[in-house]
Amino acid sequence: MNDDGVDGPGELVGRVLGTADATPLQFWTAVSPTSYLQLDDVVVTRRELPDREPVTIAGVVTQVRARHEGAQFDSDVFAIADGMLPAQVQEAAEITTTRVDPELYVPPSPGAVVHRAEGDARARALHFDRMERRIPMGTGRDGVPVYLNADFLDGTRGAHVSISGISGVATKTSFATFLLYSVFRSGVLGGDAVNAKALIFNVKGEDLLFLDHPNARLDESTRAAYARLGLDAAAFPDVRVHAPPRVGDATGTPDVSSRLSGVDSFYWTLDEFCADRLLPYVFADADDERQQYTMVVHSVTAHLARHAQPADGGVSIDGTRLGSYADLVDHIVEQLNDDETRGDWAGSAVGLGTVNAFARRLIGSKKDLSRLIRGDLATRRPHRINTVESAQVTVVDLHNLPDRAQRFVVGVTLKSEFERKEKAGTARPLLFVVLDELNKYAPREGSSPIKEVLLDIAERGRSLGVILVGAQQTASEVERRIVTNSAVRVVGRLDPAEASRPEYGFLPPAQRQRALLAKPGTMFVNQPDIPVPLCLEFPFPAWATRVAEAGPAPTQTLRSITQAADPFAVVGSGGSDDDIPF
Repeated sequence: MNDDGVDGPGELVGRVLGTADATPLQFWTAVSPTSYLQLDDVVVTRRELPDREPVTIAGVVTQVRARHEGAQFDSDVFAIADGMLPAQVQEAAEITTTRVDPELYVPPSPGAVVHRAEGDARARALHFDRMERRIPMGTGRDGVPVYLNADFLDGTRGAHVSISGISGVATKTSFATFLLYSVFRSGVLGGDAVNAKALIFNVKGEDLLFLDHPNARLDESTRAAYARLGLDAAAFPDVRVHAPPRVGDATGTPDVSSRLSGVDSFYWTLDEFCADRLLPYVFADADDERQQYTMVVHSVTAHLARHAQPADGGVSIDGTRLGSYADLVDHIVEQLNDDETRGDWAGSAVGLGTVNAFARRLIGSKKDLSRLIRGDLATRRPHRINTVESAQVTVVDLHNLPDRAQRFVVGVTLKSEFERKEKAGTARPLLFVVLDELNKYAPREGSSPIKEVLLDIAERGRSLGVILVGAQQTASEVERRIVTNSAVRVVGRLDPAEASRPEYGFLPPAQRQRALLAKPGTMFVNQPDIPVPLCLEFPFPAWATRVAEAGPAPTQTLRSITQAADPFAVVGSGGSDDDIPF
């Protein structure tokens, strides 16, 4: 304790201003001429009370101003600068209270000394001392680590993360992957970290296909930045990549160009498509749910589930064998156009116009989905995305797929993973789902099968151990219930029009303005037990974010899941041993 009675003292930076109202939740401090305060600095002061213990008031600087005292007119600045008019420069900082200890909400006294909070005083001011499990997220403006309370991420007291910002500048995906790395490698999950999983959808380029490769641009300053956070600067140790089959490739070779090892193709057989009732995800656009033909969708889905039988990789329906998705679509359309069978497939109360609208949409899906729904590839070969049987981090590459196919893969994968967690009936091990372009899959208006799954995850995922890390350019266009259920909200660089939306009301005015200027790597993080969003910078990724940065591949990525399951398997081979070319 120092001479002024402030516990855990740092530098004395000023005194509480007496010319502006001081309240328990906000006050101004005059900055000493020999010191300075910048936005995001943490300060602490003390209020003496009669017959009570002193109250310590800590807060974060949310605005700073400077003015000439003694000037009356705007033009006086020139006379003052020339020494012709007496005046002095005075800086003042607005402090937004973050903690009052003990909780006696009284204003600080004008003239009370204000110290820069350092060490334990800073930790108390930002409630880090109350966090039993702290996840390092980056460093503050003072270069000291900033933490996230793990209780609000893993479902203990809250769950889910919403990350917003301009594409390419806000580094949303980079922060999401760094947060995952910190969760897995910081020790906050204890023994659960070994079994915890992450499912990442890669929607732009092949940037996320090298998470298990060290970054060749890693330097000593970056290693030191990781060390300050208590982390090793290394790549993700256990990663599997899944990619769709190439168009027109009968062997099912993964459609990737930059990564040649540790990649498996994913697809669904015709039997799985029918038995698992996946047809609604072909119509996964929110606009589809506004159309009357959704009744036909559900009727045809039920008919396929009842009547489709597996047949040599394809399916047989009423004695007709179908060996491809195009064959299945043509058969469905043929049955719907037949007056005698239309009622069995679409229901008797559906008009011909509605049936035709469904048929047109279904025919349009053949080009996009034929390489994903197959009757010509091995059923015994691992081909479905299953995080339980995969690595700690599963990356699903979507960037080569058209929009309809991307929606289908995201919807079906999330559905199967969520159902698997429901059947398990336990929240452990945790599953983190990283999904960019959330506003496309769960828009504010309309409804779709994908949106319903995402809403389920947002509202019930916490109890089942499914944690959504959603990223989007515009949180204002995402379903409100998903954003509302996100305990942690992160903002990078924002568009000016977007920054004015009420979804960012948790940002103080100065931070809203700063979000328009934020450089890559700077994020504003809001979490429930800290009343002011914290500005932080997270370090450069220690893993490769593109093929040009990729260091040597780890040995465990040299074999795919297919080869691991069967060392004699040939990628893309059929179901017969006779197909193996010895």
